[in-house]
Amino acid sequence: MNAHVANGDIAERTRAIVGALRSLEGPLLPILHEVQDEFGYVPHEALPVIASELNLSRAEVHGVMTFYHDYRDHPAGRHVLKLCRAEACQSMGGDAVADRMKTLLGVDFHQTALDGSVTLEPVYCLGLCACAPAAMLDGELYGRIDDQTIADLVAEVRR
Repeated sequence: MNAHVANGDIAERTRAIVGALRSLEGPLLPILHEVQDEFGYVPHEALPVIASELNLSRAEVHGVMTFYHDYRDHPAGRHVLKLCRAEACQSMGGDAVADRMKTLLGVDFHQTALDGSVTLEPVYCLGLCACAPAAMLDGELYGRIDDQTIADLVAEVRR
């Protein structure tokens, strides 16, 4: 995952990914996932390559990429903290958790801390409704988020 890649290299590596996955049924989503795994985000320069290789319009590829919240158009921090914004979590204090996290981390949703330590992202259901409010840090789920959990998560991303 190298955020500083030359445009020609992005195109070449994207073509290789498309070539490996184009035979799948409905290959666009797996290709976007693989491109994000490769670069840490989906570079703008990769979209026309994907469109051309799959015989899709740039608008179609851009529309799919921006529709799904898991795709990023810029590099993420060393850690990715996702806070559930769905109704169950909101009803159990999710707004207060989000406000506290934003304050302690010094970022808003879709932003990365200036030191590159963490990117804060909203998600709309982590599947832990019975343990609301919920969060996910680097793929690990946390339920019943309280002040102690908030402090622990912030400490983890600051290490």
